[in-house]
Amino acid sequence: MSNQNTPDLLDPHATREAAKYDNPIPSREFILDALETAQKPLRLFELAEILDITEDDEERYEALSRRLKAMSRDGQLIRNRRGAFGLLQKMDLVKGRVLGHPDGFGFLVPEEGGKDLFLSEKEMQKVLHGDIVIASIVGEDRRGRQEGTIVEVVEYCTTQVLGRLNLEDNMAWVRPNNNRITQDVFIPQDGLMGAKEEQIVLVEIIHQPSKRSGPVGKIVDIVGDYMAPGMEIDSAIHAYGLPNTWSDELLAELAQIPDEVTEADLEDRKDLRSLNLVTIDGSDTKDFDDAVFAKRRKNGWRLVVAIADVAHYVKPGTEIDKEAYKRGNSVYFPQRVVPMLPAKLSDGLCSLNPHVDRLCMVADLSINEDGSLERSQYYRAIMNSKARLTYDQVNSILTDATSGYREQFAEQVEDVEELYALYKVLQKAREERGALEFDTTETRIIFDDARKIEAIVPVVRNDAHKLIEECMLMANVATARYLKWHKMPMVYRVHESPTLERLKT
Repeated sequence: MSNQNTPDLLDPHATREAAKYDNPIPSREFILDALETAQKPLRLFELAEILDITEDDEERYEALSRRLKAMSRDGQLIRNRRGAFGLLQKMDLVKGRVLGHPDGFGFLVPEEGGKDLFLSEKEMQKVLHGDIVIASIVGEDRRGRQEGTIVEVVEYCTTQVLGRLNLEDNMAWVRPNNNRITQDVFIPQDGLMGAKEEQIVLVEIIHQPSKRSGPVGKIVDIVGDYMAPGMEIDSAIHAYGLPNTWSDELLAELAQIPDEVTEADLEDRKDLRSLNLVTIDGSDTKDFDDAVFAKRRKNGWRLVVAIADVAHYVKPGTEIDKEAYKRGNSVYFPQRVVPMLPAKLSDGLCSLNPHVDRLCMVADLSINEDGSLERSQYYRAIMNSKARLTYDQVNSILTDATSGYREQFAEQVEDVEELYALYKVLQKAREERGALEFDTTETRIIFDDARKIEAIVPVVRNDAHKLIEECMLMANVATARYLKWHKMPMVYRVHESPTLERLKT
């Protein structure tokens, strides 16, 4: 049966298929090879003949039909109007994710990489932002961009939208808050769930858009009134799909972690609880990641930088680890945060709160009189922060001999002055090696009781900010040198050289 247009009938994956099915059929890989060899789309009976499956063998013939349909759903194949199955690349087709634009048009971002395909406003009426589709390249638009037309929607990925309800003449529709979704969602009267005009609602899509009609949905949650305090935050969380709940599996795992540091945690850790480590952060900081201590020595300085040992509690492969990986980072809103880790960790065990024992990782550095690094060592430790200080408090202690903070934090004044003396040495060394100093103005938004913007004010950087920055920079440089010396793999961030124009500026 083999010829130049027929693949080798010995399926290399036959053993795998036989282990999965009582009456196995050719594997997906073998079907793709068959179509590759044929160099053209093939209908079901044509493929069956090549694969040596007859219509009399009803069970295998039907199984092949189901497999071809599944491969089409998964985007491995495309079915043309004749009902023939073909390979995407042979039919000038591209599979990818739809990226909507606020002006109504969009782009298809190819799964295999390469240039995006432009999708006209007419094409975008068939889909929603985020859907996975197969498109045909039809030419170029007026700007020379490759343009596509959607052949098939592989997966509808937008199943819910958040937006404002509009009511008019017994008609109801929701305008999505996500500006990448430009289509209104029609709501039948029996899907209103008692919502009122202008309310922010969560809608479940019950009919996806097509070339003939727009999306249809039903309201599943009334989030609140438009412009109500905090509504922007709830809207943003829903609109951008920010995970803000914890699974039962994660909570069960979290319950197994003790609320405080235990004796078992201290194994193979250095005890730094007597060291006068302190945290220095902004006044509105809720969790404290790092603590510092400096002491003058005969021929230089000792600088200790401690960071919370999150890895002790977040083990690879655990539910907490998986959820943290999915979130990637904490998201900060006015008076609210969507954390990467549960509060028991982010605000508790992994926050270097004052006057409680905490597990940490330490960079213990010896620095010469000229501000250069002499040697460094790294170890796991247990610490107990002696104070939670703010930048303004530290700056006041350093610049105002009559400051009330000098009395409030009398036990920390000497330690703060030691840190400041080291900062001066490090700053001088920084200037001598020609490091660039970027003095930009950051801003802070002040909110009123209704969580509306009251004012936007500049953040004034003082020597306390720079002190912490210099300590962290020294710790990072020392750690990078240590890893490089020991030839340990690590990620580098390499900046391109600035342009001459930027250097002049």
